[in-house]
Amino acid sequence: MRISAIRAVPVSFRVPQGKTITLGIGRAVKRDAVLVRVETDAGLIGWGEAHHGRCPGAIAKLIDTTLAELVVGLDPLDVVGVWQKVYRMQLASHGMGAAAAMALSGLDIALWDIRGKAYGAPVHRLLGGAPRKIKAYAGGISLGWQDPAALAEEAQSYVAQGYRALKLRVGDSPARDIARVQAVRAAVGPEIDILVDGNTGCTPDDVRRVMPAYAEAKVGWFEEPFPPHDHRAYKDAARFIDVPLAAGENHFTRFDFTRLLEDGAVAFAQPDLSKAGGITECQRIAALASAWKISINPHTSATGINMVATLHLLCAIDNPGYFEGDVAHHNPFRDEVCGLPYELAPDGTVTTREGPGLGIEVDEAFIAAHPLIDGPCYV
Repeated sequence: MRISAIRAVPVSFRVPQGKTITLGIGRAVKRDAVLVRVETDAGLIGWGEAHHGRCPGAIAKLIDTTLAELVVGLDPLDVVGVWQKVYRMQLASHGMGAAAAMALSGLDIALWDIRGKAYGAPVHRLLGGAPRKIKAYAGGISLGWQDPAALAEEAQSYVAQGYRALKLRVGDSPARDIARVQAVRAAVGPEIDILVDGNTGCTPDDVRRVMPAYAEAKVGWFEEPFPPHDHRAYKDAARFIDVPLAAGENHFTRFDFTRLLEDGAVAFAQPDLSKAGGITECQRIAALASAWKISINPHTSATGINMVATLHLLCAIDNPGYFEGDVAHHNPFRDEVCGLPYELAPDGTVTTREGPGLGIEVDEAFIAAHPLIDGPCYV
């Protein structure tokens, strides 16, 4: 069996008025994704998702040209061999770096889908796992910079659904961030895990100012207060904070994660399967983190394809942390690309699927109805 074709499918939708959320990176007005469709000469088709990198047209072009030239004709079951060839030609030397990692991620997920279909087994079984209960937190593009009372009301609605953990968006101003965290803690009580995400927009002084209040509110982690390459800020902050740091959604491959772990500043690792190198590489990242006794809490991307792939991985590693549940009020990519990717159990957990490969059926009519829209995702 050989890879006969690879095609990128960039898709978009506009966030309806009244459903936009403001985060540290701006107000979300559009959602993009780049799906990856891989065909074989045996008739098997696999689907993956590459992160759009806020430049979905460029990621799609890279897949349709360079990646296609590299992988068409290769054995789709040789997932590691395909991964290594793309890495060597596009990431290791004179390549596209992060863009190539995103493109490779989508390809890799699609190849695992094909591999599972070829062997008649779900991906988590091929990885050595089994269906397990994975803790989920209420995340996605939600719980943003609204008024504290409104934020507390929204948080309570997710607790009512069954979530036992929530992630709040911070990085606005220390005073407003503290007010939001305190309001949510008062509303949900002491048993719910509150996590916060700075979306890379904080300064070390911001972190110093909010830290006493976050510690008092028993915040579980402070995610990405700084940009991913600001290694010094993470190491410095780790010396004076009382809330553990989390990072990884903007790190690529195990080589980025090696430094992240060796620096000793981060207590929770958060690779995105559509950014960090797909299932193949995130399994390696999980093994690396396991040696440091650090759990894997993946960032989830736009569509159900990424979310399903993430659950397959979490059910096949020895250090699964939280799954990021997407509770955005409007996300047809979550709901309709391949059907609802997971169901939340009453105890706040989710699990994976048992069908061959990823266990999904992609709605190609829905995809065709959502072509790429020009313009920024955030304003």
